[in-house]
Amino acid sequence: MAYGSNTADNIKSFVNTIWEESLLVARENNLMTALVTTFTDMSGTALRKNSSYGTATMATIGDDDDLTSQVFSPTALSTLTPYEYGAQFFLTDLRVETDPYGVRNDAALELGQAMGESIDIALCGDFNSMTGGTIGTSGSPLTWKYFWAMAAILQAKHAPKPWVFVCHPHQYYRLGSAAAIGGTATNGGPAIQDQFSRAFFVQEVGGISIYTSSNCEASSTDYYTGMFSRAALAFDVRRAPKLEVERDASRRGNELNLSAVYAHGVWRPAWGVQGVFAGAAPDGTA
Repeated sequence: MAYGSNTADNIKSFVNTIWEESLLVARENNLMTALVTTFTDMSGTALRKNSSYGTATMATIGDDDDLTSQVFSPTALSTLTPYEYGAQFFLTDLRVETDPYGVRNDAALELGQAMGESIDIALCGDFNSMTGGTIGTSGSPLTWKYFWAMAAILQAKHAPKPWVFVCHPHQYYRLGSAAAIGGTATNGGPAIQDQFSRAFFVQEVGGISIYTSSNCEASSTDYYTGMFSRAALAFDVRRAPKLEVERDASRRGNELNLSAVYAHGVWRPAWGVQGVFAGAAPDGTA
């Protein structure tokens, strides 16, 4: 006869592991398509171009001078080139029949989220093609002075409002911590301090909407930011994301195919100002 306590440890090899729901990779919410010029009127891969006219120059004229015509012809400005994008998951029948997580629905959801994120990344990657001006340098923290410098340049470029500013969350920390009430007095007025105290991610300052996105393009330890008018960037949808299921009987499974055709890029590049600022993760010391 064996003597001893009867503990849970004695039967651990007989107890099944409890698996909770399998989690999808966390992704940034889609942002950029709502902030730029969007075209949905064409299909196929034809290029979309825009052009700009020259300007008239006023000159003094005499009482009987004969005016001379000035050239007023358009010149090419920007080109949007569509490409097809896609991804696939192949799921065997046995995988679907055995999988405890509802893998079919999860796979479709992941494909859709991946497509949305890729579009956001592409549009954020166009910040460094805007030609209105460049503010900041590698390693320089984002400050309110830089923010207002970008706004001043846009105003001087006659960029139509509304304007938006998009930066990485690590960069926004510098703005938020500089304006929020803390141990050190700030030069910000009580109103702006109250805004940052109520909600750290303030959505509008000086009539400029502020957004953060972890999809901002990295450059070494920096990230590109952008302040721009809607027409500065464009998203041209030729075929909206489409999920198709194709049965492969010989392999006993189904293909989940997601594809889309779109173009992106600068449209009125002078109506956008790019910034490059330090992007190191904040540690609360500065």
